[in-house]
Amino acid sequence: MRHYFALFIFAVILVFSSCRTDFDTVASSGNLKFSRDTVYLDTVFKNIGSSTYQLKVYNKSKDDISIPIIQLKKGLASKYRMTVDGMSGNQGKIFNNVTLLAKDSLYIFIETTADITDADPTDFLYTDEIEFDSGANLQKVALVTLIQDAIFLYPKQNPDGSKEKIKIDGKDVDGFYLEENDAVNGNELLFSNQKPYVIYGYAGVPKTKTAVFEAGSRVFFHANSGLFVDSDAALQINGGVSTTEKLEKEVIFEGDRLESLYSDIPGQWGSIILAEGSVNHSINHLTLKNATIGLDLKTTTNTAIKNTQIYNCAQYGILAENAQITGENIVINYAGLASLSCVYGGNYNFTHCTFYNNWQSNSHFAVSLSNSLSGKVPETNPLTQATFNNCIIYGSNTNELNLNKNTNAAFVYQLSNCLLKFSSSSTNPDYQFKTDTQHYNSIILNESPKFYNVSQNKFNIDKTSAAFAKGNQAYIIPVDIIGNTRTSPPDLGAYQSKDF
Repeated sequence: MRHYFALFIFAVILVFSSCRTDFDTVASSGNLKFSRDTVYLDTVFKNIGSSTYQLKVYNKSKDDISIPIIQLKKGLASKYRMTVDGMSGNQGKIFNNVTLLAKDSLYIFIETTADITDADPTDFLYTDEIEFDSGANLQKVALVTLIQDAIFLYPKQNPDGSKEKIKIDGKDVDGFYLEENDAVNGNELLFSNQKPYVIYGYAGVPKTKTAVFEAGSRVFFHANSGLFVDSDAALQINGGVSTTEKLEKEVIFEGDRLESLYSDIPGQWGSIILAEGSVNHSINHLTLKNATIGLDLKTTTNTAIKNTQIYNCAQYGILAENAQITGENIVINYAGLASLSCVYGGNYNFTHCTFYNNWQSNSHFAVSLSNSLSGKVPETNPLTQATFNNCIIYGSNTNELNLNKNTNAAFVYQLSNCLLKFSSSSTNPDYQFKTDTQHYNSIILNESPKFYNVSQNKFNIDKTSAAFAKGNQAYIIPVDIIGNTRTSPPDLGAYQSKDF
């Protein structure tokens, strides 16, 4: 009985001691330690909130301490805001008498929303400091953010408070049509390289108009946003060969989160949609990243796509529905369903292209072809041509080519001088790469292309690659995707081998 009584007394003491809230603390002596001495909040667009960044503060002493003040140096005028161990303080700027226990730490989370006018005009940096304590014990952690000016394009607000909408595939979506004589932006159909553009919602190219993207232009799309080219409208992307790592002449489409955390996340924005009936499209030196569907083509007039890179798309790099494409020096990697998917027939000719898919699943493809589409009337449509010359079709799966053939419509395809990954044990008559000369000529099967670095989208090769000097001179494109002259016989894929 005495044993149980002793246990009861011990439990009571333990409970009361755990509920104690009055700590004996000493004043901070200026010996705090920090997880970093500068917090870089990456690049943000003017007046667009940043991601949240973390700073950890350590008390390595044996004493519980009280920090008299934690504050932003610019005080309530600062464009930064913080929380300290979940507390918001005075407008997220000033915190008084913060307790930090011995051998313990606290978290500070930092964000910013700033205008270009807040930044230093010489370098566009907005800076501040987090100050800990004051006087002789003052410690500081620097805050640095690059503010980027931009042209913002977005749907107008209707009198009833709703957003402007446009119709895409029969559905109303948040969007607007670009104007030639906008009161604020001038000619919105001409995308220059003077400032980046940030698009909210779908920017529509009106019927009979052409959207032109100059070399070096940069377009950043917000979530659920994209570009829609209406019937009888056209898209002209006029990028060029760049000579530096800044890709100064490349046209770049990507999401509007500039922080490094978002650099390779698929599905951050919608798609570039070329509607049925749209015309005269030309795409040259475009880099497109992190969309849901990169290029969504429904036009039956020829679209020329050259020297173009498409990466990290949640569904497809290129989705073509009964479309017509002439493709040269295209590279696509990392797509949830297929890097290139041609459905409901069409007419396609690809030369010196690298279709790779490194998506981590067992159901994706590098290339998928089909002459049918569920829900369409009729359900089948002729695939009049699908030609792949001097191409690489490869990836992380066992089979990277998918032929979905319906016998109710034509299904015409041919692969010549291509490096292909596909199970050599397949008995399906559509995949007899060595004996079916009607559809396959000079196929290299399951030999490694030895790309430089697939995870970094570097698809250069060297002399050890199975794609080296295996191309057919009859199909040669004289220069590769980055302007290198091809030799004879050429290498397969979009890159000509070169020391790098």
